[in-house]
Amino acid sequence: MNTYAATVNATEYPPHLKHKVIFETFDRLQPQEAMLLVNDHDPVPLKFQFESQHPGKFVWEYIERGPDVYRVRIGKSE
Repeated sequence: MNTYAATVNATEYPPHLKHKVIFETFDRLQPQEAMLLVNDHDPVPLKFQFESQHPGKFVWEYIERGPDVYRVRIGKSE
């Protein structure tokens, strides 16, 4: 079973705060820790943003892929 250092339910935040909260949470992770992102749509644009801002320093793993709920494990690799 996966354990997470933090969980962000993006549906609880207004659109202009979602990515800010997610990246702040990721930045607080220690190496090898992971967070769980819960969202109501596939967060593909967020993955592209991670690839741009943290290339090679994160792991993206879908736990659940919709159609109503998306759960993504985002781990810090270093």
